Amino acid sequence: MKKFLTTGLFVCLFVVLVACGDAESGGDGTGDSDNGDSKVTFNLSTPDPDSSSITVAAKEFAEVVSEKSGGTIQINVHANGTLYGADPSAGIRQLGEGSIDMLVLSTSLYANFKPEFSAISIPYLFDDSDQFFSFLNGEPGDKLIESISDLGIKGLGYWTRDFRQITNSRNPIYEPEDLRGLRLRVPNNPLWVEFFKGTGAVTTPMDFGEVYNAMQLGTIDGQENPVDVALATKFYEVNDYLTISNHMADGWIVGINDDKFNSLSSEQQQILLDATKELQSWKWDYDQGQFQTTVDTLVSEGMEVNELTPEQQQLFVEVSMEAYPKFKELIKNDEFFAEVLEFVGKSE
Repeated sequence: MKKFLTTGLFVCLFVVLVACGDAESGGDGTGDSDNGDSKVTFNLSTPDPDSSSITVAAKEFAEVVSEKSGGTIQINVHANGTLYGADPSAGIRQLGEGSIDMLVLSTSLYANFKPEFSAISIPYLFDDSDQFFSFLNGEPGDKLIESISDLGIKGLGYWTRDFRQITNSRNPIYEPEDLRGLRLRVPNNPLWVEFFKGTGAVTTPMDFGEVYNAMQLGTIDGQENPVDVALATKFYEVNDYLTISNHMADGWIVGINDDKFNSLSSEQQQILLDATKELQSWKWDYDQGQFQTTVDTLVSEGMEVNELTPEQQQLFVEVSMEAYPKFKELIKNDEFFAEVLEFVGKSE
């Protein structure tokens, strides 16, 4: 009897030790790293194709994070908005709810939730890309990205985009009058509608995934985006003209679901923040190096390209400035609007 009890106690003790060992090694199947951090895998969504600069940057980001974390953070990149059905507003909501882990989306699309984000895209607000870079990394940019915490989203930081240009199938654009009557797709953001309405264009907000077919069918005549988008989506097949207008800035927000960010160790959180900052500089250099190559490729594919002269551009600047009272209304924060204009030296 004694022997039986001793054997039973030994078996029970063995089971307890094995169970404890399993718990320490990660009972949820994720496992732990050598430094004690649990291994996690996140899905990250981008809105554009694999060859676009934003998806290229996202894949580089995933590699940097994996290396910095010793493999404890793995990021799978999904292009073309597939995780949110190519509906950006749905993507932001899903990110806040946690059904999407990470999302890289343009600042202008966050304006549907936080109107102050429209300030970034006031036409001809920035004198050059250096000033835009300073804005994103300065106090106004900090205030904006901190505001999305209300949506359940942790903003890890900004990545930059090239300024936006115009493509169309009807004619070259040299002055605002050349846009009159042109059916132009714009993002679902009233600031775009207001600016292009001032030129006489017929604005048509629509989801980006519908744009190519709409131009192919003649439903719209053109669109406006950074040049890498025109190349990645083969808009040269349905548009003949590209105008280097540099009319608007637009950044990228690298966002992660707030609860998922908070579930990470402090070391893992810092790795994501550091990698986002590192990729900001990487993407800046990448875009600068790719711009002329992209334009040359579009020319080789048959597009006619013209760049606005300073005098021609000034005509568009005047259209923008006439709309400042309306922009102020759209941003819905007079104090922040004044702060933005002061930052760029364009106070009312």
